[in-house]
Amino acid sequence: MANLYTQADKNIRNSYLLITAFLIFAIGVGWVFSQAMDSPGILVFAVIFSIIMSISSYWFSDKIVLSMSKAREIDHDSNRELYHIVENLCITAGLPVPKIYIIEDTAPNAFATGRDPEHAVIAVTTGILQKLEKSELEGVLAHELSHVGNRDILFSTIVVILVGFITLLADWFFRASLFGGNRRSKEGGGAIMIIAIVLTILAPIVATLIQLAISRKREFLADASGALLTRHPEGLARALEKISGDTEPLEVANKATAHMYIVNPLKGDGNGRKMFSGMFSTHPPIEERVAALRGMEIGK
Repeated sequence: MANLYTQADKNIRNSYLLITAFLIFAIGVGWVFSQAMDSPGILVFAVIFSIIMSISSYWFSDKIVLSMSKAREIDHDSNRELYHIVENLCITAGLPVPKIYIIEDTAPNAFATGRDPEHAVIAVTTGILQKLEKSELEGVLAHELSHVGNRDILFSTIVVILVGFITLLADWFFRASLFGGNRRSKEGGGAIMIIAIVLTILAPIVATLIQLAISRKREFLADASGALLTRHPEGLARALEKISGDTEPLEVANKATAHMYIVNPLKGDGNGRKMFSGMFSTHPPIEERVAALRGMEIGK
């Protein structure tokens, strides 16, 4: 039976395999489009534009999300119990204490953001403070701190850059084709053009699916890392069951921010056919996350 350490290692390996595949895919798409259009300048511009837009979002993402969530910052005296739990977990994890925010909403949920551990933020709803036991709340906070410690925000930003890069390339190629852009006349150019047209349609879809797959892997990793931090995987498992079982939707959440929360806050999403809803979900099924946690052992 796998212990927590081997599970975390497995998730890390899977995440990096996915992002490596993503990089290869992005480079391949870029090469095909540049060959078909005989215009390497488009490729360079697309890369620069995607990087600028993604880094800007990464730098200011915490402020944007906190504003959208109507979260308010607390200090030690505002909520001593919550502050002490976070502080103790940070000492164990070797992380600086992040800013702590509370969202006035009775739906239980939480998320972490911030560009690095020194600028991290953890936000929890009033509902999660009211509905979870202390060990369950510790599991949730350890999960969110694991996102910070695992550099998941930086990791996801790299993926966003790649998705933006592929989507922009596909869009530009489509528009250039409509207006009769330059095409290679050398032998094999026709085949390249056909491949490029197919990629114009499929590349953004494939890129999004890879992005979502990486997001799900990072959730598994944060679960395993959080359980390592508390040494009590059952606490997080029970918390996930309670949060997912709560029928109240989180009013401040939307599709742009849903992926950040520990459990998808948009109740009713993903109720379609399992195969397709799973592929387009930012979170793994709760049943799988709980089973993974309960199937682990604390290694000595």
